[in-house]
Amino acid sequence: MSWTRGLLAALAVCVLLLAGSAGCGTGSEHEQQNGKNGKSGVSPSPVGKILEDKDDEGRRYREVDEQDAPEVGIEVEPDARAGWDVRLTVRNFRFSPAGTKAKAVAGRGVALLFVDGRPVAGLRAPEYHLSAGFVPHGTHHVTARLYADDHTVWAVDGEPVESTADITASESEPSADGTGAGTTATSGGSSVPGARPRTEGRGSPDRGGKAS
Repeated sequence: MSWTRGLLAALAVCVLLLAGSAGCGTGSEHEQQNGKNGKSGVSPSPVGKILEDKDDEGRRYREVDEQDAPEVGIEVEPDARAGWDVRLTVRNFRFSPAGTKAKAVAGRGVALLFVDGRPVAGLRAPEYHLSAGFVPHGTHHVTARLYADDHTVWAVDGEPVESTADITASESEPSADGTGAGTTATSGGSSVPGARPRTEGRGSPDRGGKAS
């Protein structure tokens, strides 16, 4: 009787080992096919969705929901001495310091500054001094566009997250002492010095009209 009980016990252990191996094999196969999160196919982008659309620099758009999307506003004013002072107002966004890893993180990145569609500076802070050399006499469009750290363009509904200010640089009347002409700034035909922005792309967090 004792040898019979021993044989039955040995058979039971073998059955348990086989069942355990089969179970482990099935779980591993399921994980390989579906991934750790249980979803099939390639893992989705951790931040938004990469679109086929690109900006003029060839950088892909990264689509995010409007509720969580970053926003930017821009204000451009003539400097008292020379050039232009640019100030950005952002929401749901923070500037990444130099040396940040090239990886998209929600609500983080840099702003690129464009004059008439031509890139002139990458900004990691909300303030920048724009040289007068970038703004010759005439009307110009100064645009701030937000990018993720992997160089993709933050976008909502297929449109880049950006804001544009219209500015006009013109020669002022010669001074009374006969020195050369200076520069005044106007917008939209306004006679008041300064710059009144207009809106393009995503709207601005500034509802007062200075940053659109």
